[in-house]
Amino acid sequence: MSKSTAKELAPFLVLMAVSVGALFIPSLPNFDDAGKYSSADIVWIIMATALVFLMTPGLAFFYGGMVHRKNVISTMIKSVVAAGVVSILWVLVGYSLCFGDSIGGFIGNPLTHLFFKGVNSGAPWSLAPTIPLSLFALFQLMFAIITPGLVVGAVAERIRFTAHILFIALFSLLVYTPIAHWTWHPEGFLFKMGALDFAGGTVVHISAGCAALAGAIVLKRRQAHIEQREIPPANIPYVLIGTSLLWFGWFGFNAGSALGANALAVSAFATTNTAAAAAGLSWMFFDVIRGKKPSVLGFCIGAVVGLVAITPGAGFVAIPQSIFIGFIAAIISNLAVYYKSKSTLDDTLDVFPCHGIGGMVGMLLTGIFATKSINSAGTDGLFYGNISFFLTQVKALLIVVVYSFVVSFAIFKFIGLILPLRVTQEEEEMGLDASQHDEKYGRTPQHP
Repeated sequence: MSKSTAKELAPFLVLMAVSVGALFIPSLPNFDDAGKYSSADIVWIIMATALVFLMTPGLAFFYGGMVHRKNVISTMIKSVVAAGVVSILWVLVGYSLCFGDSIGGFIGNPLTHLFFKGVNSGAPWSLAPTIPLSLFALFQLMFAIITPGLVVGAVAERIRFTAHILFIALFSLLVYTPIAHWTWHPEGFLFKMGALDFAGGTVVHISAGCAALAGAIVLKRRQAHIEQREIPPANIPYVLIGTSLLWFGWFGFNAGSALGANALAVSAFATTNTAAAAAGLSWMFFDVIRGKKPSVLGFCIGAVVGLVAITPGAGFVAIPQSIFIGFIAAIISNLAVYYKSKSTLDDTLDVFPCHGIGGMVGMLLTGIFATKSINSAGTDGLFYGNISFFLTQVKALLIVVVYSFVVSFAIFKFIGLILPLRVTQEEEEMGLDASQHDEKYGRTPQHP
C-alpha cells in the first residue's frame, strides 16, 4: 500500500471504527416527558435547532456567491461538509467535552457522555430545565457545525479538501469545545468570571474569525491576489439568498438561546432583527458617502456583520440599543475590510474583519449596554455605571482571541506537516471545483 493510498483510506477507516464501536453502546429508553417538560419550550427549541441548521447551507450560498465561478462548488461543500464531520464527532465526544463534568473549569470529561451516553435519558441541563437533555445537545450541535464552516471564507480558493476535513475535526475538538466549555458550562472559568455571551460571540464568531486569520497567514496569498487580479463574484443572487437564509436562521441562533418559549426569546428575536437591519443600512450608506454606489453585496455583508455583533448581547441588551450596535459594528468592520485590502493579508472573503472583529465589537458593546432589566440573570454594563463588568468582557475577549488564534495557527501548521495543505499552482489556476471534486458550476464561458 502506497503512502498516498494510506492517507486516502484514513478518513474512511476512522469513520468505520466509530460506526462499529457504536454497535456496542447499550441502548437506553427515551426520556420520560410526562409532566416534566414544557411542550411549548420543546416545540420552540426543535424549531430553533432546525433554524440554526439552515444557517449552514445559507452560509454556503453566501460564500459560494462571492468567490470566482471556478471555485463555487468547492467553497460551498467545505461549509456543508462540516454538518457531517461535526455531527459524528459531537455524538462521539464533542458534546461531552463541552458540557460533560467539568475538569478544572477548562474542559468537559470526555467519558461523561461518550457516544451520547446518558444524553437521551438523562436529567435536563441545569440551565434548561424545561427541555430534555437530548434536545439541548442537538441545539448546541448546530452551533458547533457552523463555526468551522465560517473559516472557509478566509481560506477559499486554495486549501485542499482533505486538509480542510482534518481542520474541521481538529478545530472542533481543540478550539471550539474548550471555549464553549469555558463560556457556557456553569463550571467554566469564563462563566464563573462573569463573562456574558448569550449566543456565541466568543464561542462561534471570535473563535472562527481568529482561526480564519491564522489560516490566511499559514496558507499565504493566492496567485490572483499577488497579481492584484480582480475576481468578480460568481453569483450575487446566491449572496442575497445566503444572507436571507442566515438572517432567517439567526432567529433560532439568538432567540433559541433563551432555551424556552418566553419573553427573553422574544426580546432576543427583536434585537437580532433590529441590529441586522441597522447594520445592513449602515454598511451601504457608509459606502455611498465614501463615493461608492449602493450595492447588494454591501447591504448583505453589513446585515451579516450586524447579526454577528448582536449575537453575544442579544438576550442582555434592549431593542433601542441594538440599533446602535448594528450601526457602529458595520462601520468598524467596513473600515477593517478597507485597511485589510491595502495589506498583503489574503483573507479571501473577509472573515476576520466581519466575523472576528464583528464578534469582538459585539462582546465589548455587550459589556457596555447589557442591562438587568432585560435579563435578570445578566448584569448591568458600563452604560449603566458598571465598569467592572466591561473589564470582564475585555478579559474574556482577549483570552479567547489569543487561544483561538494560537491553537488554530498550530493546527494549520500541523496539518501542513502530514498532508498537502494547499493545492498546487496548476490546480489553483484550474479551479478547485475541477481539481478537487471533478465538478463544475454552470457553463464554463468560452474565451477566444
